[in-house]
Amino acid sequence: MKPLSVAVRSVVSVLLFACVPVANALERDITAIFRPDPSKPQENTFLNTTPVSGYCADHPAECGTAKMFSLTLPITFDSIRPIQANHGDVRQGAMFHAPVNWRTVQVTHSGTGETEIVEVRWSGVGLTYRLPTSAVNLVGGGVSNLTAHSMLWGNSSWVNAPSPCRYSGMGYLSSVDYTFFWKTPVAGVCAKKASYLIPSMKYLSLNFAYELRTPNPLKMSSGLYTGSLTYTVGPGQDFDVGDVMLPDDSTLTLNFKLNVEHTLKVEVPPGGNRVELVPQEGWQSWLNSGRKPTRLFRDQRFHISASSRFKMELECQYVSGNTCAISETGTGHAVPVDVSVTLPDGLTDGAGQPVNRRRLLRDGSGTELFQPGLYVDRRSGTLHFEVGRGSVEEMLDSGAKAYTGNITVIWDSEV
Repeated sequence: MKPLSVAVRSVVSVLLFACVPVANALERDITAIFRPDPSKPQENTFLNTTPVSGYCADHPAECGTAKMFSLTLPITFDSIRPIQANHGDVRQGAMFHAPVNWRTVQVTHSGTGETEIVEVRWSGVGLTYRLPTSAVNLVGGGVSNLTAHSMLWGNSSWVNAPSPCRYSGMGYLSSVDYTFFWKTPVAGVCAKKASYLIPSMKYLSLNFAYELRTPNPLKMSSGLYTGSLTYTVGPGQDFDVGDVMLPDDSTLTLNFKLNVEHTLKVEVPPGGNRVELVPQEGWQSWLNSGRKPTRLFRDQRFHISASSRFKMELECQYVSGNTCAISETGTGHAVPVDVSVTLPDGLTDGAGQPVNRRRLLRDGSGTELFQPGLYVDRRSGTLHFEVGRGSVEEMLDSGAKAYTGNITVIWDSEV
């Protein structure tokens, strides 16, 4: 018989971005990639590739176990009036309310328009507060910088986070500055009350930590998915630091870019593209016994690596109804060939059922969707080719010597 060819199709999509400047707005990209790892087939998650800065860069052990990431942003806050000693309203002093609840972002495939959902939450905030003079001067002198900063806020060091914020282990100070970071496990206002008059104050370099929930990449198409989420910054907004401190940027937009790089590879052993259909006992048994073979068949193994959805189809040199055929050159007599596929564990159909001797038809019915439950790395599957009993009898009765035909089996990632 003539060669059996195997084709794998893929799509490459290109996305062009147009950037429009926005006044008083800050943007940052959150990038992630899925590329299957043969050494870790069970880890079917996106890898966050966003450059880390701030808290998680300085304390990677604190963030790695919590799957937390951080960014430092050039947002500053300036006081518009003094912070009064023993102020009664937390909004008149140092307070922080971060968007700690999960928010959803729709990301869209640049080529197909498919959509998925990403979730994000703030899991920590940090800043550096800067005083107009040393903390020692503000509390009256005679103490160390460490003691003065603590006295300024009711004998409460900023390394110790007020509830519901939590301690992070980070606190650095100078005579006029205090750099801190607080974890934010739950929503709520985290506030410090001043015990002394603070004529003016700044917050420098917003440092925020975030967590991500990304979609299942095995159910996504290869390519780039993008989407944006905007947080408002200022009094009463998503990130709220009270009524005294005003930001120089009113919004923060996170641009999510999720890149999916799937693997779909099929390997046929050397010589496996030439399929010879033979009886169960071989031709010699028929010649010796005179018993006609009941069927002609061949099982051809292949190896498949797949992290993406795919479908399977047939293309035929000779056609017989909804399947392919082989033909005798001299007479033109043709008989149908039944083609089916068995896929390895880890690959199922659209209903989640295993694929065992699933018929391949010209119209693609029944093989419109196969999907991995995990990354399948070079596992063995089988193509089954068979000419049934009735057709075998026709072939033998016709006196023909050889039947041939090209059958192309397609594994197609364009689902």
